[in-house]
Amino acid sequence: MIRQLADQTGSKELISMKNMTQDKAYEKGIGFQFVEPVKLGPIVSYSLRYDPIHLSFVLARYKFVARILGGKKRVLEIGCGDAFGTPIVAQFVEKLLAIDIDARLIQSNKERLKFLKNVEVATMEFGRVVPAGKFDAIFAVDVIEHVDPQKTEVFFNKISQSLEPHGVCLLGTPNIKAKKYASPQSAIQHINTKVQDHVVLKDNLSGYFHNLFLFGMNDEVVHTGFLAMAHYLWALGVGAKS
Repeated sequence: MIRQLADQTGSKELISMKNMTQDKAYEKGIGFQFVEPVKLGPIVSYSLRYDPIHLSFVLARYKFVARILGGKKRVLEIGCGDAFGTPIVAQFVEKLLAIDIDARLIQSNKERLKFLKNVEVATMEFGRVVPAGKFDAIFAVDVIEHVDPQKTEVFFNKISQSLEPHGVCLLGTPNIKAKKYASPQSAIQHINTKVQDHVVLKDNLSGYFHNLFLFGMNDEVVHTGFLAMAHYLWALGVGAKS
């Protein structure tokens, strides 16, 4: 049997599996994976030091986003932070613009994630400033609970205005009922607690989208169960109202 092995540069090699030993198989299979290590951002580094299991939840959230938005041509991520999950979404979409209000994080992202050729990162406070053009999809993971309550309406309105007519918006936020389980450094940042209730979230976003779907999430599992008991909430808006 002949197998074709391709490394990350696209170079291909035909390999005969006849008389393949364990050592040879390991050498051929693992060798091309020894690439330059990718550095983690400061926020993810903190989690890895003090709450590593939280990283699995973050990755699961971004995987959900990637699967929902797969195939979209122009996508905007609001509040990318240190872009730990951004590469997952970038793997499934054509172009991705990732913005954040913190210039320190954006500069770090530019240096660490320069290997992502279809990703652009920029410092921007969404709502006060809006990226040029329309997007096929916009998403924000763990962002809306940080937005000043008085700016919520503007935030949602700018999202709907920035979408193509049949665009998709996906927003994720912790359920307010899960606040007592949040770390102090996380809880202190959640100043917009009203949007962390599934009823309020639905009422708010229904005014901006023709179709709105709510999901719950517990750890890595997304579901349509009893939302009041979900640790995490997702709102999927489809078709922005003019």
